[in-house]
Amino acid sequence: MDLAHLLAACPLVAILRGIRPDEAEGIGDALVAAGLRVIEVPLNSPDPLDSIARLARRHGANVLIGAGTVRRDADVAAVAAAGGHLIVTPHADPALVRAAKARGLLAVPGFFTPAEAFSLLDAGADALKLFPAEGGSPAMLRSLRAVLPPGTMVLPVGGIDAANLAPWLAAGAAGFGIGGSIYKPGDDAAAVSAKAAALLAALPAPEG
Repeated sequence: MDLAHLLAACPLVAILRGIRPDEAEGIGDALVAAGLRVIEVPLNSPDPLDSIARLARRHGANVLIGAGTVRRDADVAAVAAAGGHLIVTPHADPALVRAAKARGLLAVPGFFTPAEAFSLLDAGADALKLFPAEGGSPAMLRSLRAVLPPGTMVLPVGGIDAANLAPWLAAGAAGFGIGGSIYKPGDDAAAVSAKAAALLAALPAPEG
């Protein structure tokens, strides 16, 4: 799948940390109905590979399903076997990027410094996850984009909610990883739908 196309359709990536497999399909249905096209299940969730497999079977034809908090090569193989097509890391590890690309998966690794960003891009990263975003600022992203290759997609993650989407977008964010502002353990599909609607309503209207 083309990540840029998916983020252009909806710049929100749902991070379902803590979701259980028996909840995954219902929550996934709510997110897809709201218009989201990228869903991430962190590997420190209960039985995450089962949740990824369920989401991939139900929505994998039109939605990019993958894993977050990926830290080891074995995790990459397991996610691929479960039907996931996206690897997101919390840290800057070029070896994991290369492992993901070798299996035909999209790789969005975490970074916080220019040195990390360039090493990850050199390894083949499809986009970069600015994490933790609350430790930086839109001004930081604007400065980074001045030196990153044109077209580099940067997604702030951490502390993102409806109140701060607009300044990050104005600074050049291609999208966002959204955790607790869209799903927390215990949320049902109705709660997730309401959270998604609030976030989408906070996005600036398209130009033109």
